[in-house]
Amino acid sequence: MTAWDRTEPPVAFSGSRLGWQDLPRPVRARIAERAGAEVIAETGATSGFSPGFASVLELGDGREVFVKAVSSEQNPHSPELARREIAVAPALPDDVPAPRLLWSDDDGTWVVLAFEAVHGRSPVLPWRPDDLVRVLAVLDALATTAPVEPHALEPVTATLAEEFTGWRRLADGPVELVRQAAGLAGEPGAWALEHLDELVEREAGWARAAAGDALVHGDLRADNVILDDATCWLVDWPHAGVGAAWLDLALMLPSVAMQGGGDPDVIFRAQRVAADVDDEALRAVLTALAGYFAHGALQPAPPGIPNLRRFQAAQALATIGWLRALG
Repeated sequence: MTAWDRTEPPVAFSGSRLGWQDLPRPVRARIAERAGAEVIAETGATSGFSPGFASVLELGDGREVFVKAVSSEQNPHSPELARREIAVAPALPDDVPAPRLLWSDDDGTWVVLAFEAVHGRSPVLPWRPDDLVRVLAVLDALATTAPVEPHALEPVTATLAEEFTGWRRLADGPVELVRQAAGLAGEPGAWALEHLDELVEREAGWARAAAGDALVHGDLRADNVILDDATCWLVDWPHAGVGAAWLDLALMLPSVAMQGGGDPDVIFRAQRVAADVDDEALRAVLTALAGYFAHGALQPAPPGIPNLRRFQAAQALATIGWLRALG
């Protein structure tokens, strides 16, 4: 089976997450010290691609805290993502439904983040209309939200500058990689190969289309949403930046389509934030997103995250489908 095989959407889970007893004893001691009580129980997260530790910890004094901990041994890039999430936290306004960072600890090897614990569930997949309506309402509010000043957030046009050159890298790379993209993706891949020059050209305009000053999560999918009775929580913010108000909506909808949520263009056009988005701007962003997923899906699996490439491939196919429907 290849990354591009179109079966059921792959699960958004690293498949190799650490448990409490897997953490080195000094790390466990530091967590207990910073938490101010002994850890008596854990409930591990069941979604997300980090191969590190991610669990709600029950403390001896009755409190709970959600803790992430990771080192480069699990994945060489994960500690930097954790550090980035620490830097992002102060930029999130109080009215953004994101669990608050309570404290963090970084000894240069292990990075630990502790958040307020929230309880709920991920959206039911295939997406249910009521769950999607709740998430879209939060995105509508986020579209008019600016980060707290001063902040350490960069424009998404800078943070995604390298990643959003996938079609260019395919065009400039080994011919075999392009053939692989076409062959593994079947008819959508053949279409992409036929239109490769056009995709490269359109991709180059994504930054102009995506520029703005709204707070952008940058990595919204079902596995980064927690629903409880009252709140739709958005979690995992290391990719946050500032950009166009409609960007999170556009970047999320291919995954919604992939997971049975409906026609992404119909959903997009029905949202208030999409009212003034012209087709060329949307095409440019979707082209860059499709190239990012397509190029990424053809790379070796990153350490500790064996499911990622299949998930990227499924998102690439969904994004290409939306792009083709735009004409």
